[in-house]
Amino acid sequence: MAAPSIERLAHVGIHVNDVEKSIVFYRDILGLKVSDEDREAGLIFMSSHPDEEHHELLLLSGRNVSVDARLLQQISFRCLTLTDVIEYWKRFVANDVKIIYTITHGNAISCYFKDPDENICEVYWPTGLKARQGFLIGLDFNDSEEKIMKQVTDLVKEHGETGIIDFKLLAEQNV
Repeated sequence: MAAPSIERLAHVGIHVNDVEKSIVFYRDILGLKVSDEDREAGLIFMSSHPDEEHHELLLLSGRNVSVDARLLQQISFRCLTLTDVIEYWKRFVANDVKIIYTITHGNAISCYFKDPDENICEVYWPTGLKARQGFLIGLDFNDSEEKIMKQVTDLVKEHGETGIIDFKLLAEQNV
């Protein structure tokens, strides 16, 4: 008998302080759609493809924890292209979204940011390159896509088998 397998992550549910503020963020900044809701129960279901997946994100009212509590490591959203990641980064900058860093993991190019409840989120594009993790090097999204890809390809050639982490970048961001 074959072992069962997971096809993909289906959804994440998070408690939020302000449901309306979170709806605006995830809808207007990230582009998710409200696919279903029960306002009385404080449940908002959101999806990037509501015809295919009822929800990928569930917002629940009633977050009631101390400021220092760590409830969630991160929420990651996969993009189809590097252009998408860079365009999200521009949208975040334009909307004063707190950006943690723009980086490569070798196998991906990412923009990490915080949502209205200070949850760490990521938009990323898989590069198709293989790189041992941990692999985390900062990138400048003001550079052209060609320059970014050359930098990532060169980094993977040099460090792909061993991995590399820019601990200075991590320390600066206090993540």
